Amino acid sequence: MEKKPVKIGTRGSQLALFQAELTKTKLLEKFPGVDVEIVIIKTKGDKILDVALSKIGDKGLFTKEIENALLAGEVDMAVHSLKDLPTTLPEGLKLGAVLERAEFRDALVSKDGRKLHELTENDVIATSSLRRKACLLRFNKNFNIVDIRGNVNTRLRKMEEGYCDAMIMAAAGLQRLELDTYITEIINTETIIPAASQGIIAVESRIGDSATDELLATINHPFSWIEGEAERGFLRAIEGGCQVPVGCHSQIDGEEITLTGFVASMDGEVYLLETETGSVNLPKATGEKLAQKLISRGARQIMEEIRN
Repeated sequence: MEKKPVKIGTRGSQLALFQAELTKTKLLEKFPGVDVEIVIIKTKGDKILDVALSKIGDKGLFTKEIENALLAGEVDMAVHSLKDLPTTLPEGLKLGAVLERAEFRDALVSKDGRKLHELTENDVIATSSLRRKACLLRFNKNFNIVDIRGNVNTRLRKMEEGYCDAMIMAAAGLQRLELDTYITEIINTETIIPAASQGIIAVESRIGDSATDELLATINHPFSWIEGEAERGFLRAIEGGCQVPVGCHSQIDGEEITLTGFVASMDGEVYLLETETGSVNLPKATGEKLAQKLISRGARQIMEEIRN
């Protein structure tokens, strides 16, 4: 009997395809004889390009249609940016593996090579993220910030055409597409704390699909998995998403993981920052403890005001 190909579901953007191809390459390194096929699926986030992400609602914006295909058995696994994956997955699905984390910080891309501290209120800075916007306004409350949507290349083209003078983007996306030359500066985490799980590629799978589990176990990156678990634990407990200025990053040192996270008001005026250290064996619990610290300082009230 002929073996069926292993099908990977993904969005069709250049970056999403890169991530799916990388997953395919990793699988073929471990299982050279397996036939791996990439299946492109359009998501709601790909279809609505003229509305700010925060206004559409963020539950599975870039994942739902792919997850439906996975549940229906049309694909065997789904590749996403982990930061796009909701912290609560649909019944029947799980996080099967993560690949080694790339650069987790944000990058500034400016038209004329100026760095963030050289930009003024006369410059137009584009970002689709409320997190980045709040951090930018905390850095300089007079910054002129506009929304921007579209894939990496579309955004770069919009900047070249004069839509903005600078943009903030995930550094990993630019690096993966070999567009490093556009990066003016990697922004330190004191200025902008990244989105939870930024820089991690996730592979989602069906619960009970032991054949796929066997494949994914060989490509899972343990340290990136621990960081992802901690940061998603934080995000789930704080109940944050792309409609709220919230972010965190983690660092593993031996048997310990340290998480730093924040919640801010839209204008960056209120900015709550906390750190929590715990065991690498309990990453989720460490993330939850960090969230509780921020909640005790009024994080929920801030988020409630934003959502209202």
